[in-house]
This record gives sequence, C-alpha cells and structure tokens, in this order.
Amino acid sequence: MKRTELIRYLLEQGCVLLRHGSRHDIYVNPKTHLKQPVPRHVEIDDTLVRHIKKCLGLFS
Repeated sequence: MKRTELIRYLLEQGCVLLRHGSRHDIYVNPKTHLKQPVPRHVEIDDTLVRHIKKCLGLFS
C-alpha cells in the first residue's frame, strides 16, 4: 500500500499526527489514545498496514 493512501485512511478514521520522529511519524487515535509509528517508506507492506490499523484500534 502506498504511504499516502495509509495516511489518508488514518486521517479519515480520526487519527492525528502526534509528532515527527527521525524515521517514522507517530500517529495517535484520540478515541482510544493508542499511538503507533508509521514509517516513511513510499510503499508499506500489507502485513505492516494491518498491524498499524490493529494497534490504533481500527479494524477494516
């Protein structure tokens, strides 16, 4: 999955950018208060995408 698609999905689900890290951006879900780093690769593996969604409390 393209990183831009994942970021767009996270923002649509209500997640917000908490801060920029050196190699990752940290997103937080304000509803669940869960945080998860998102790497700055152009392509992100589908397994990692599912992991990010699960850790942020998003299930789809």
